Amino acid sequence: MKIASILCLFGIIGNLSGYAQELKVVNYQDGDQKLQGLVSANAAKGKSGVLILPAWKGIDQEAKTAALALEKEGYISFIADIYGVGNTPESNQEAAALSSKYKVDYQLYQNRIKAGIAALKAQGADKIAVIGYCFGGTGALETARAGLPVLGVVCIHGGLAKAADRPHTAIHAKVLVEHPAADASVKKEHYDALVQELDEGKADWQIITYAHAKHTFTNPESADYNELMAKRAWNHTLLFLAELLK
Repeated sequence: MKIASILCLFGIIGNLSGYAQELKVVNYQDGDQKLQGLVSANAAKGKSGVLILPAWKGIDQEAKTAALALEKEGYISFIADIYGVGNTPESNQEAAALSSKYKVDYQLYQNRIKAGIAALKAQGADKIAVIGYCFGGTGALETARAGLPVLGVVCIHGGLAKAADRPHTAIHAKVLVEHPAADASVKKEHYDALVQELDEGKADWQIITYAHAKHTFTNPESADYNELMAKRAWNHTLLFLAELLK
């Protein structure tokens, strides 16, 4: 699906040349690793911010479209760079290997998210929430698990599994999980374990399950795309963010 159709999903109207100028590059770092995120062009101090964690191939069109849509809602939106400059995967195989590394080394993933939060704060955001797609949805949950300074997280068709030997901790951020009912990548035991983890962590949580939806149901460029359920999921995201940030 082309960019115009993707923009249409989020209600973004305008010419595509203007679209390309809506996001600005922000250089930041995690230790020695150079990172390069994107921030909404009209960022202003004193606004609430949303950190976007992209899917397994890094900063992609779905993340950019979400950033523009969130800017329209009045938020500073910042797309985090998890892998770092020079490490963008070129194929699904490379993306699977690289994302798996961060899922196993979850503390590295949490640190990269922490760096993104700091970069968003440097843009003037006062209150922050996190949303993530797929691999980024896993990152949203890791944000909550790490107790990072955000008000809430949205996991959008993310992986729900956590290593069995990791202890449960208190979860202070509010949690919204947007789960496609036909997601073959999520096992029932992972779903059940997440519910137990959130309950034991005394989290304010909710899981919304979308009927007839496969894994990447929100992405118009995916064969799994489900337009109706994607629109519902986006509206649920906006409602959740408004409760947290407005």
